[in-house]
Amino acid sequence: MAGYFEEHNCTPLPDGTAPDALLQYARFLAQSGWSAVFEEEFRNLMDGIPAPPASKALVANLPRVEITKEDVKCPVCLKEFDFGEEARELPCQHRYHTECILPWLQKTNTCPTCRHELATDDEAYEAQRQYKARAKDRARDLEMLHNSMFG
Repeated sequence: MAGYFEEHNCTPLPDGTAPDALLQYARFLAQSGWSAVFEEEFRNLMDGIPAPPASKALVANLPRVEITKEDVKCPVCLKEFDFGEEARELPCQHRYHTECILPWLQKTNTCPTCRHELATDDEAYEAQRQYKARAKDRARDLEMLHNSMFG
């Protein structure tokens, strides 16, 4: 009959060391299903937080573009663009007066027109954004797998 450590494929702790209580607690949460409850609570908590400002580096490097005939009005101030005037263009291709978009991006990280999210300097917010994107990808992959099996 195999001993405990051989059966569980692990080694005993060296003499004089104690088990890591935090690691044991994390394992307990993961194995008992409570981690899903905490994950949901964390998601609800993060959903109520307003978006932080756009990244300073991104804002400083927004391309300056010349207004063409297709550009009619600045969506922030609703004033008409002057042909040949300089504007700032967001990654989503929307154009704004410099004096309109810079204060906007100092308050939030979204395009005023399409709500495209820009990068921020807030690490926690970026981690939550990545988590949401991965969750959306997993749901899409699961749906595709389900459809390939049963569709």
